[in-house]
Amino acid sequence: MAHSKYLNNSFGSAGRPLEQMILRPVPGWGQLPEGWSLVEVAGVATDSRDNVYVFNRGEHPVIVFDSEGNFLDAWGESRFVWPHGLTIDANDFLYLTDGKDHTVRKYTPQGQLLMTLGVSGQPGDTGLKGFDYRTIQRGGPPFNYPTNVAVGRDGELYVSDGYGNARVHKFSPEGALVQSWGEPGSEPGQFNVPHGIAVDRQERIIVADRENSRLQFFSATGEFLEEWTDVTRPCQVFANSEGRIFVAELGMRCGLWPWLDRPADAPAARVSVFDPEGELLARWGNEDPMAPDGFYAPHDIWLDSRGSLYIGEVTMSAGGYNGDLPAECPCLRKYTLRTG
Repeated sequence: MAHSKYLNNSFGSAGRPLEQMILRPVPGWGQLPEGWSLVEVAGVATDSRDNVYVFNRGEHPVIVFDSEGNFLDAWGESRFVWPHGLTIDANDFLYLTDGKDHTVRKYTPQGQLLMTLGVSGQPGDTGLKGFDYRTIQRGGPPFNYPTNVAVGRDGELYVSDGYGNARVHKFSPEGALVQSWGEPGSEPGQFNVPHGIAVDRQERIIVADRENSRLQFFSATGEFLEEWTDVTRPCQVFANSEGRIFVAELGMRCGLWPWLDRPADAPAARVSVFDPEGELLARWGNEDPMAPDGFYAPHDIWLDSRGSLYIGEVTMSAGGYNGDLPAECPCLRKYTLRTG
């Protein structure tokens, strides 16, 4: 198979080719037991051995593969209402965000529950009506449809909250609430669906402010620093140890709210890579979601220790259930470093 022209051309057009980051897609990666299905992938992350944990919306919510895609383990059956976000810390503990249960839970790699943030089934009061973020009246307490977790250098937890709230919550490593910031809106420090979150090597808190189509940067104490707007409905962000920032962008062709019209020149789903100052280094995404280098609804993104990139997609929620794309459209993609 030919290498992805979209990725290679993106690096060239950025003017700063990064040979160590030229990636190639690995079609069909991840072998499930017979009869199993991911349905769609809300979260993906790797541990210290580069084992891959896939938080999905099938019958087996947590599925584990080795780096070659061989099935290793599965757990979590009947524990989750709506799998949404997955983060793994330096000690290989998993933080799983259950949006409709309004909780974040910490697990061992084998599935032993260690801690729960939030109260199961009880959303924080924000004035939300239905599932319409435009009705949020105020930033409220944790949680109301939380989305994702980031882990700081000293184990602090930052939670993006979410579809029914407009806040970031900071917790101690032991789970005590330290502070919260954010209100509904589009001004600096405000959010319309804070959907993804990461901590970069400078200890900046990066929030994927999805429906405002921007990344917002904050200090560890919630002080607004800057925003980047060269993204379209970012779902999640990953910051690697070299300072590069990887963004999974939903685009404007699918997963639209009922009150949003699809523009005639709607940007397609894509992945973008930036340097720490916001310079675009790479951007790709074949408009055909069935192509090896295509995307439909990128929802999560993670880079392992070898430089391989994993993207989870919510293909069914974004359009598959409406018949807008085949059910066999990939919802878990891997890119590896190109050699030779």
